[in-house]
Amino acid sequence: MDTVRSIVLFVLAAVLEIGGAWLVWQGVREHRGLAWVGAGVIALGLYGFVATLQPDVSFGRVLAAYGGVFVAGSLAWGALVDGYRPDRYDVAGALVCLAGVAIIMYAPRPR
Repeated sequence: MDTVRSIVLFVLAAVLEIGGAWLVWQGVREHRGLAWVGAGVIALGLYGFVATLQPDVSFGRVLAAYGGVFVAGSLAWGALVDGYRPDRYDVAGALVCLAGVAIIMYAPRPR
């Protein structure tokens, strides 16, 4: 059950962080205004909070593993929201990152 919870929290964290950064980007780079920037800042703050809810107590492990989720999530966000089409190397790199997440977070360890 902890693994499912952890995966859900990683996905939620990615949506908040990537979405928050995207909102700031839209507000500044696409001149959509301060409301977009503010919404992005709030989402980024919520990301920081969600990361603390991971079942693993090691900050370093959680954030290291999240890096792989961020890579894959960023490519997925780009494809779904901005029309970016990842090439086979993007996909391969994202899969390597997700394999790293699985090893870092879910490999059996003595308790």
